[in-house]
Amino acid sequence: MANQSRRKFMRNSLMGLAALPLGAGILSKAAFAQTLPRLDPSASNAQALNYVEVASEASDHPAYSEGEFCNNCMFYTEDNEGCQLFPQNSVEPKGWCQSWTAQM
Repeated sequence: MANQSRRKFMRNSLMGLAALPLGAGILSKAAFAQTLPRLDPSASNAQALNYVEVASEASDHPAYSEGEFCNNCMFYTEDNEGCQLFPQNSVEPKGWCQSWTAQM
């Protein structure tokens, strides 16, 4: 009887190890695709970088150039509309802030 339980343990262990990469892949995709709350333009960190939800509203800012949007900035994360500069929030894809940097 001891041999049967040892075989069963080994079989279950190997099956668990084989399934581990699949489970990790599913969990990591879900974690990166989490929904973030939208950044409030009146928040202090948004105001510090002159963030606006409509890029054309920043046309009077000296750092703004036409065609600059959050969604073509190197800090933008498409999966969750996030921004590395505002890690706790999502940003408007057609928004803009003074830290806009072209994607490489």
